[in-house]
Amino acid sequence: MPVHQKKRKYEMGRQPTLTKLGAKRVRPVRCRGGNYKFRALRIDAGNFSWGSESLTRKTRVLDVVYNATNNELVRTKTIVKNCIVAIDAAPFRQWYLKHYDVELNKKKVEESDKARDESKRSKHLLAKLKRRGVGRVIDSKLAEQFNFGKILACVSSRPGQSGRCDGYILEGKELEFYQKKLEKKKK
Repeated sequence: MPVHQKKRKYEMGRQPTLTKLGAKRVRPVRCRGGNYKFRALRIDAGNFSWGSESLTRKTRVLDVVYNATNNELVRTKTIVKNCIVAIDAAPFRQWYLKHYDVELNKKKVEESDKARDESKRSKHLLAKLKRRGVGRVIDSKLAEQFNFGKILACVSSRPGQSGRCDGYILEGKELEFYQKKLEKKKK
């Protein structure tokens, strides 16, 4: 800290944003150097990527379910970086159905089978789907979540700085870890 008594502009801090879950409300904030930060005061959607499938889709954020920092942030549905949220599974389920011809939601299997029988398909398309399905592997714990229409994801952007709520779907060991944490919290 420099030896001076007056407050300096470059030492200034601002109050935390505490982005809430709700209809999108973003405010620009002018910063040092004429740059802008975008404060998301409320946000309800974002781009989430599915790492193992190399896929990103814009989807709704349904709920904040876990935060390692503070349970108060879960109760007040505050979205910060690295909080665990439940997101809408529909965009990912629809892509999976189109790409692999496999319905992930057990409740909608009959419906998709009926649609499959009604639609006309070329031999080329059938061969393409068969070729894609050869190396297809999906994490069983992740597949289970599609039945409820919600997937656990981690927020990797900083909503109070960038005005966005982007992240990635939890898979493998990370998903197991957070599911255990959520089970503990319920008890």
